[in-house]
Amino acid sequence: SRAHLEDKAVAERTLLRTVLMYGFHVYVLVVGGIASVRDTQCGFKLFTRAAVRRLFPALHVERWAFDVELLWLALREHAMHVEEVAVAWQEIDGSKLSVALASLQMARDLARIRLHYTTRFWSPNVDAVRFARDHGQ
Repeated sequence: SRAHLEDKAVAERTLLRTVLMYGFHVYVLVVGGIASVRDTQCGFKLFTRAAVRRLFPALHVERWAFDVELLWLALREHAMHVEEVAVAWQEIDGSKLSVALASLQMARDLARIRLHYTTRFWSPNVDAVRFARDHGQ
């Protein structure tokens, strides 16, 4: 997690990225109900083999918000223990990412996560053996 560096990170980001970062944190809390993880988007994630077999076959989101879906499944559907660990990071100039477009996609995907799991349109339980067989793994 980069949460331990939040003050420094805010100082080194553009105003737009800072506003979007805080806005997404609030959105994840309100819409996703994920309060125990402060930085859902950090790219470093470690899983036990059992967690991978249970969580990854159930994923539906393939864009930026897949991290939030993983946390939704782990915390809300399977009551798994999740721990945030500090990592050092540095923002690099020259990103080709459209912050506004990515933010809209993430907001849409988070709303889909909540809607589909709450209504059980998406199942949090997928047979990992069947998934591996069906996907040639």
